[in-house]
Parts: sequence; structure tokens; C-alpha cells
Amino acid sequence: MTKIASPTRTQRKAEATRLAIIQIAEALILESGAAALTLEVVAERADVAVQTIYNRIGGRSALLMAVAERVFEENKTYMDVAYATAGTPLERLQIAAQGYFRFAFERPNEFRLLADPPNEPEALARVSELVRHQNSKMEAAIRDGISDGSIDPTIDPYLATTSMWAAANGILSLAWRADATPISPEVMEQLLAQWMAITMKGLTSHRS
Repeated sequence: MTKIASPTRTQRKAEATRLAIIQIAEALILESGAAALTLEVVAERADVAVQTIYNRIGGRSALLMAVAERVFEENKTYMDVAYATAGTPLERLQIAAQGYFRFAFERPNEFRLLADPPNEPEALARVSELVRHQNSKMEAAIRDGISDGSIDPTIDPYLATTSMWAAANGILSLAWRADATPISPEVMEQLLAQWMAITMKGLTSHRS
């Protein structure tokens, strides 16, 4: 059996530096928008040389993608627990939605980056790829429901998943949209509960 070597002190330090750079980049994006993200500013805040960022992560696009992936991994932690919970397809969809909402409430800054990623081609492409991967689990639950008769067989799993995901993001974005009337936490919970009720009713097969 091959023994896996433990990271050396130098490797641990390099990884710690990499994570610190990503965290600072994320904070900068949340503070001033993606346009404000430059390697020079991040290097100054992280107290490292610009070359260190290139060595540990890469250029600006790579840094944006690293931030997006970090946020997605945090979201994935919530969603994996939800999708691993036993239950009927409709119950699994409800639990998954609740996990998504919980992430948005508990990690609002991270959720905002995921729902409204930086307008950079490579970062957008990576976020889209990650979202498709996560949404495929919702599609699978809908297909399971169609198979067992609990979900309306006329529903298209992909279209239903995309519309549910987009609608949930739209409601949750009311918490931070500049053009929206401020939404209190209580009203937000009511909106999401109403969305959930409408969604579940729309998915449920009339034969159930």
C-alpha cells in the first residue's frame, strides 16, 4: 500500500497564501464590484507580490474563476446534504430548495456572487458549468417523480429545473437589488413559502 506523504511546511504555507488571496479577491468584488479587481490591489491587500498571485493562481481571469469555484463549493456543501436526504422526489425537491434558501440567508455575500457572477467571459462560463452540474440533480429528482407518478409527466425536467432555479434567484435577489423596495426577512420568508407552494402544486401529478 502506497503511503501518501503529508504536505510539507512550504506546501502548507503556499496553500494558505493561495486561500488568503482568493478570500481577499472575493471581499474586493463584494465591496466594489468585479471591475475593481486588479492583481495589484489584491497583492497590496494580501501583502504579497503580484508574481505570487500568478504563481499560486494565475492571471485575473483565473482569480475570478477561483473565487467563483470557492463560492460554489460552499453552496455545494449545503446542497449535497439536501440531496442526500431520503424522501419522495417531491420531498427531496422541497428539501433541496430549503437548502438553497438557507445558503442564501446564512451566506448572503457568497450567494450574491453565485447568483450575479462577475461579467467576465471565463468566469461566467465556469459558473454556468457549475450551476448546470448542480441543477442536474434537481432534474434527476423530477425524472424520478415522473417515473413513480408523483410528478406531472407532461413536465419537461430541464425546463422545470431552469425556471425554478431562475425564479428562486429572482426572489432572493430582492434582498440586495438596488432598484427593489427593501424586503424584510419576514416578507422574504413568506415570498419563498408562497413560491414553494406554487411550485409543488405545479409539479404534482393530478393522479397523485
